[in-house]
Amino acid sequence: MLSRKFLLIICFLSGIYSTIKSQDNSHHSIASAFGKTESIGGKSKNLGTPYNTAGDKLYMIGHQDGSFPDLGWHVKGEMGGIWHHPVKLADGFEVIVTVNGKSQQLNKADSFVNYPFGNKHIYDRFSDDISIERFQFVPDATGAVYIEFSIKNKTSKKLKIGFELKAISNLMPVWLGERTGMIDGKDHAQYDTKKNYWIIKDGLNPWYLIYGSTVLGKPVGNPETKAGKPNTSVTRTEYSFEIKPGSAYNFPFVFAGSEKNKEEAIKSYTHLTENAFALISKKKDRILALDTRSKLTINNKELETAFRWLKYNCDWLAVDVEGIGKGITAGFPDYPWWFGGDMAYSLRGLITTGRKDLVYSTIELVTKISEKTNGNGRIVHEVSTNGAVYNPGNVNETPQFVSLIWDIFCWTGDLVFLNKYFPTIEKGLSWLIRENDKDGNLLPDGSGMMEIHGLNSEMIDVAVYSQKGFADAALMAKILGKEKLAEEYQDKAALLKAKINNIFWANDFNSYADFISTKAQALQLTDEAIVRADTLKNAWAVEELKAIKKKIEADSSSGNKGFVIYHNWVVNTPMETGIADREKAIKALNTAQRFANPFGMFVTGIDRNESAGKDEGSYAASAGKNDFTYTGTVMTLPTGVQVIAENNYGRADEAYQLLKKVIKTFSYALPGSIYEVSPDYGMMTQAWNIYVFGEPVVEQFFGIKPMALNKEITVSPLLPADLTEGKIEHVSIGNNDIDVGFLQKEKAIQFVISQKSDWTIVFSQPAGKYKKWIVNKKPVKPEIAGEVEQFRFSGRMTQLELSNQVD
Repeated sequence: MLSRKFLLIICFLSGIYSTIKSQDNSHHSIASAFGKTESIGGKSKNLGTPYNTAGDKLYMIGHQDGSFPDLGWHVKGEMGGIWHHPVKLADGFEVIVTVNGKSQQLNKADSFVNYPFGNKHIYDRFSDDISIERFQFVPDATGAVYIEFSIKNKTSKKLKIGFELKAISNLMPVWLGERTGMIDGKDHAQYDTKKNYWIIKDGLNPWYLIYGSTVLGKPVGNPETKAGKPNTSVTRTEYSFEIKPGSAYNFPFVFAGSEKNKEEAIKSYTHLTENAFALISKKKDRILALDTRSKLTINNKELETAFRWLKYNCDWLAVDVEGIGKGITAGFPDYPWWFGGDMAYSLRGLITTGRKDLVYSTIELVTKISEKTNGNGRIVHEVSTNGAVYNPGNVNETPQFVSLIWDIFCWTGDLVFLNKYFPTIEKGLSWLIRENDKDGNLLPDGSGMMEIHGLNSEMIDVAVYSQKGFADAALMAKILGKEKLAEEYQDKAALLKAKINNIFWANDFNSYADFISTKAQALQLTDEAIVRADTLKNAWAVEELKAIKKKIEADSSSGNKGFVIYHNWVVNTPMETGIADREKAIKALNTAQRFANPFGMFVTGIDRNESAGKDEGSYAASAGKNDFTYTGTVMTLPTGVQVIAENNYGRADEAYQLLKKVIKTFSYALPGSIYEVSPDYGMMTQAWNIYVFGEPVVEQFFGIKPMALNKEITVSPLLPADLTEGKIEHVSIGNNDIDVGFLQKEKAIQFVISQKSDWTIVFSQPAGKYKKWIVNKKPVKPEIAGEVEQFRFSGRMTQLELSNQVD
């Protein structure tokens, strides 16, 4: 047996080691993981705006200055802080640092830096003696966040530092929690002196928050409550340590949680505290690898950077909830859950970046919830992270789901996937007509993308997306050997296309109509639109609307007809899907240019104000602290739809100019991100932004249009004049990868196409655009296929040169 004296010596030496370890702990730091990595610094004027530290199991939202104010409107003031869905864990934390007897609260960082996998706040002006950097990240598949304060001694003497950590627990349910029996209880806090952390439990539920540090601390006072929030618990812990001259001390702490039990929270806490550097290294490698797929290199570096960071943005928005699934959510901070309509846009962009994993899991999640809720193929509109459905589905979302499945199938060629979801497609299209087309004219009635009171008759976007849904379903039915069903769907698609181009077209406005309705409905909506325009002080719109009203009143014809009232962005969906007659499309695209500002397209055209052509200021600043509203806004999705529409009719230069308006909003407020409302309002990170870039860049500018089932890829580049040189590499299609590069010269354009597998490439350009085609240094004659010329080839690498030079 070991002698008592020997044991005492071991304990003494252990204590010395612990002391040394606590004074020089640089080897514990995660700071080095942030070195030599692409990052984007924020602007000082935006320090009072939100950021997010994202993970699929937990995320943290606060302000770039390091503070945690009450944020959000969906659950008012509760959308920030630390969330472990479907439960919120904490409102945030506060830190007070004491140096030489002077105390300073760290709630006003001097700068903020965003990384693809974490963030950094810098405090370097509050003290002559020390500077501080705060690092933070959330590891994958872990319900915990790691925060580290790296405190540097700038003096030539040893400093004693006091460090007080104040945490505000707020264990509470997600939005719609009451629908699934989630009732908020009072938080109860207890400090575990052996483990050196706080254990906080909700009084009515098995929800737990564990937080603390590996540095020995001492609890201060008794738990309190936050003013105005009686169910919260405010706890404080004091720490002290010394820092040698010119050295740094790294102070870590962890927040971890569970909606199930204490043991799970402790497990996450322990796992992260013991493996922080390994976990951040693993996450960093995974996140940065996202850009190895569909890797864009192009002469517009702003476009290149924005496209790369949008891949990271999409990963930030992935939320994984046990018992429900993992899917890309709509946006932070107010929409951290799932939407049927948003998904239909986001996933079409996401698949172009190689994220088949997240695309598949999101579709499965939303389909499963839709089936449970509706059981008839109708796709839900909005579902919270506890599984509660707010809206069983707007009419447009079901046919958009159909087209989404077709688009993903084109990229993957996965027949198992197609067979899995085709029964939902059949049921959904049956529901679409059976339940929503009472007059039998094939135009479903009901709400579409526009959330304006009263817009629920026969809406343009519902009609367009229904047409596209039937057309795409016909193609899928044919592949699955359902010939009769394919014909039925195609007949409906053809009839809808004709109706859209006839009864929806408003020749007087050179635009498609917002909706089809009765005269009485149109007059009521016009009156409401006049009030809206007058409230916004848009005199031009008031004048136009009053003239429209007089015209409607004087019209003695009977029957429903199309009306242009709001100039909503959805009037451009016939061009987005490509079904508009060309002559009408060009007129409508030109009309739409009226309803833009320097950042993009207005959601509702009559909201355009007199300064729209030149105002590049902050929208958030002009909106102030008023209740959140989308009235008067410019948004990325309408702009993206317009970009795609312009490209569909060969107007690449116009499309590119619009896309540059969106690029202008990249890092406008949150570095590395694009807001939902341009340039800096609403969601600070928004999923559908990947549609705004993915489809135009990959499928239109580079022209990559796959049919993976047939091992065939059409490449039909449509390049703006200003994009002179670029390439996109490792675009994943089925089990193949394709690279496409281009160089635009004065008299010729060159392409290099390479692929991993030996598939058929169909290179296509508008008929007559180029007189001379050279493939692998040999002249070739392309075949005519309708309005295009094309040349088929295979092989791992092919060079093409197109010109109008004649030998």
